[in-house]
Amino acid sequence: MTYTVDAGSNTCRPAGRPASLPARRRFSLLSFVADRASLLRQRRALKALDARALNDIGLSRHAAQQEAKRPIWDAPESWRR
Repeated sequence: MTYTVDAGSNTCRPAGRPASLPARRRFSLLSFVADRASLLRQRRALKALDARALNDIGLSRHAAQQEAKRPIWDAPESWRR
């Protein structure tokens, strides 16, 4: 496979693919499970934060609890590209 280097953004992409189109991410069961496990760990960590740490990141205790209660299949939109 041939790649083209975009000097302005300092990235490379497959030759023939326009720079405006993102590369497609192939579905992998292993990466799906790893992503969901990561999400579960993050939500558990968020639930365990104290009031000072929540204040530092700009969240209320209620918002943190609501996020921690979400099921693992309810991932943020940015993860579903």
